[in-house]
Amino acid sequence: MSRPKTPLVPEKRAALNKFKMECAKEIGLEQFTKENNDHYKGDLTAAQNGHEGGPIGGQMVKKMIAQAEKGMI
Repeated sequence: MSRPKTPLVPEKRAALNKFKMECAKEIGLEQFTKENNDHYKGDLTAAQNGHEGGPIGGQMVKKMIAQAEKGMI
């Protein structure tokens, strides 16, 4: 079963995209976000797509974990 392409709370889509762009900018990979690079990527390998987009998702997770830990204190 595939995951839905919409966030659980659709009203938060804009905030999530903004967060993604901030994280991409922090690590210098803005050019690989869909908003800045909306072309067909079916010709790229999964490894290449992971190399480009994976660090952005990783940065997002790091920031979310840091926020959660800060909230626990």
